[in-house]
Amino acid sequence: MIIIGIIGGSGLENPEILKSPEEKFSDTPYGAPSSPLLCGTVNNTKTVILSRHGWNHTIPPSQVNNRANIFALKDAGCTHIISTTACGSLRKEIERGDLVMPDQFIDFTHHRTNTYFEEFEPGKMKHTSMADPFDNNLRNLIISSARDIGLKIHQKGTVITIEGPRFSTRAESRMFRMWGADIINMSVAPEVILANELGIPYAAIAMSTDYDSWKEDEVPVLWEDVIAVFNKNVNNVIRLLLEVISRIR
Repeated sequence: MIIIGIIGGSGLENPEILKSPEEKFSDTPYGAPSSPLLCGTVNNTKTVILSRHGWNHTIPPSQVNNRANIFALKDAGCTHIISTTACGSLRKEIERGDLVMPDQFIDFTHHRTNTYFEEFEPGKMKHTSMADPFDNNLRNLIISSARDIGLKIHQKGTVITIEGPRFSTRAESRMFRMWGADIINMSVAPEVILANELGIPYAAIAMSTDYDSWKEDEVPVLWEDVIAVFNKNVNNVIRLLLEVISRIR
């Protein structure tokens, strides 16, 4: 039996896309419960939606337990996981409203203090491939589905993963680009590692909203514009997820 697990930020937990939704929690062996699980069906396919930060960001990012969340999706019997997250773009080709399927990441999580990063030598930055944990059939299905419904999707992107304040300075943006990053994203990389450990086919989609950083030739983005783009992206990603689920066999 196919059971689809969808993990994302607030907004994707909309119960209207599920038939007969039921909220559940999962006790996990990691010292914390998971974020809420919303269980139901989409096109007769069992689907479980997990919002990392709860409905309307009721769970602070510092309290999100990625390991507990991935365990909860496995505990719910999910045979596939599709992760969605918002990101800031560092490449001109990745415009606001575009979708990105990252294929490698650089983890800065343990090197950030407050709002600044320590100094690093560019040659010591480790680019870690995302290719192995990902399920290529699921990945290709997402790409073809996005194109068929008219969404612009980039198949490659190096992700900077960070914790702490979500906004980055222009100076940091220049540093990220120097080290070969395309987008900034907080959630995808640790989930990839955990899904791989648990042996669950996995794919990720990043939604470009440009709130983490700005390209050199652009003025800072107004928060109101960010919210407008985010809401549009949420609707587009929901459309995409519905299309993908309808095609999974």
